[in-house]
Parts: sequence; C-alpha cells; structure tokens
Amino acid sequence: MAKEKRFEKVYSQGLGEARIMVDRETGVNYLFIAEGYAGGLTPLLDAQGNVVITPVHKERKGPEL
Repeated sequence: MAKEKRFEKVYSQGLGEARIMVDRETGVNYLFIAEGYAGGLTPLLDAQGNVVITPVHKERKGPEL
C-alpha cells in the first residue's frame, strides 16, 4: 500500500527558489526559500500575523474505534 505524501507544493516562484508547501494533515502553509546552498522554512503568516491554514478534507476509511 503506497503512503500518501504529507506535504504538497501549491505555489512556486522563480527557479524553485520560493515555494509554498501545505501540510496535508494539519493544513498549515509553509514558505520555503532557497538561495545557493542556504535555505529557510517558516509558517506562512497572513496580514494579522496568524498562521495560514488551508482546510483539510480527510477521507473517512471506516468507523472510528
């Protein structure tokens, strides 16, 4: 059984140097920036300083125990 990827790239700008990734389990959006041999990752924030969260739709695969 193949396991689904946890992170999904939803936006990229330039030559892959700026990307927005979404955690498919929590919906939290992350901004990833790479420049040469360096890079950084941070939660993406809105204008009020709140973490950007994309609604997550989990498929139900049976009764919860």
